[in-house]
Amino acid sequence: MTTLPSDLPVVVDRAGGKPLAVQISAQLQAAVTGGALHAGDRLPSSRDLAATLGVSRTVVTNAYARLFAEGWLEGRHGSGTYVADVRPAVPEPADGTATHAALCAVRPDTMPAPEIDLRPGISWAAGIDEAAWRRAWRHAGAHLPSRMPDPYGLPELRAEIAAYLRRSRGLAVTPAQVLITQGTSSGLALLADAVLRPGDKAGIEEPGYPTGREVLNRAGAQVLPCRIDAHGIVPEELPAGLRLLYTTPAHQYPLGGRLPVSRRQALTGWARESGALVVEDDYDSEFRYDVGSLPAMHSMDPDVIVYLGTASKVLATAFGAGWLVAPPALVDQLAALRPRLGARIPEPVQWAVLALLASGDLERHVRKMRLEYARRRAALVDGINGGTQGRNAPFRLLGDTAGIHVVLELPDGYPAVRLVEAAAARGVGVYPLDRYFAGKPHINGLILGYGTATLPQIRRAAAELARLLARLP
Repeated sequence: MTTLPSDLPVVVDRAGGKPLAVQISAQLQAAVTGGALHAGDRLPSSRDLAATLGVSRTVVTNAYARLFAEGWLEGRHGSGTYVADVRPAVPEPADGTATHAALCAVRPDTMPAPEIDLRPGISWAAGIDEAAWRRAWRHAGAHLPSRMPDPYGLPELRAEIAAYLRRSRGLAVTPAQVLITQGTSSGLALLADAVLRPGDKAGIEEPGYPTGREVLNRAGAQVLPCRIDAHGIVPEELPAGLRLLYTTPAHQYPLGGRLPVSRRQALTGWARESGALVVEDDYDSEFRYDVGSLPAMHSMDPDVIVYLGTASKVLATAFGAGWLVAPPALVDQLAALRPRLGARIPEPVQWAVLALLASGDLERHVRKMRLEYARRRAALVDGINGGTQGRNAPFRLLGDTAGIHVVLELPDGYPAVRLVEAAAARGVGVYPLDRYFAGKPHINGLILGYGTATLPQIRRAAAELARLLARLP
């Protein structure tokens, strides 16, 4: 047996039945839970620990990787490996009085700012590889501004996005079909200005994207809610006379349905017959955890479906870069309209996106974050389900097969705001689902994002929510 000659209680037993990496990771985890290691403590490098224990560096690397994946450790760029903040959830009295008081007596004006914020729709900006980010902006800095901005976007970037969409989404598009935007909302706003007249009918999913609804309202459209079910929008129930329909078929926002092929075919047939334009927001197509994504709906009929994509959900919410794919004639129309609206994307941002795409760094980032978000999703779902197992808690989780949020459906008639307030009293920020409805909500619940909280924070949040859910009347 070899023991680490320090305060770090790690022992390896070559005669034992467990792999050495499993022994090391288990003992480090026990040191954290037992108080021998604390949040922020720095661990030895894999090389140093391997030398001290007399094992290969691969053994220690595998042990550290296991603890990273489970959220016990965190890396700090250029600094080393540290113990993550894995403090347990606030303990609860056996009689549940604290939970009952939190559910019934907390007032919004007395709630503290949440320590753990489960706000939906926000990506994990800290997951960006810093070296790749710096390379992209060095590339951007090497280009002087153009005399006049290209209303279509940089030609080089349009070509690179066309190639990226062929690889990632199966879209056979040319650069002439691509227009650079500041993101999904700006692409929808540009379309609305171009194709809608005041009073035209525009459809949006119910529940659906609140910003999309606001964009269409500001364009002067008569915005009509369109029913969805567990699979997404229901084509045979669309309102008559729509000029434009905004939909999220890859992962319906916010309930999470995945529009099946039969409905996609029905929707494109409806668009052909009615003369309406379908706007496909390819929301969350990059982050799917159960099966591979279906090809984008745009490929079924490029003449009647406009495709919207964004780098903001992949990289950082504040980044502000995206693309629109449409027939070349419509792209020309939008590009001609753009100077009059003063809507353009800064060239340095375009050059940076181009560098991230051309180098493969963007696709590497997507693969990395797919694994990262999958861990967080599992921690949230398993923590809530496991913490309420056997307690007949009346709730259901929806939309957990993709994206960076889940929906927690609550019993009809139960005021979701009570759970929001009770969670806030325990330091967890969650958000009601009703803001995603234009009319009276037909689903009662919360939306829980896992893009910005750390893995240990999500575990704590799930434990707190499980306790509260187990006490629902």
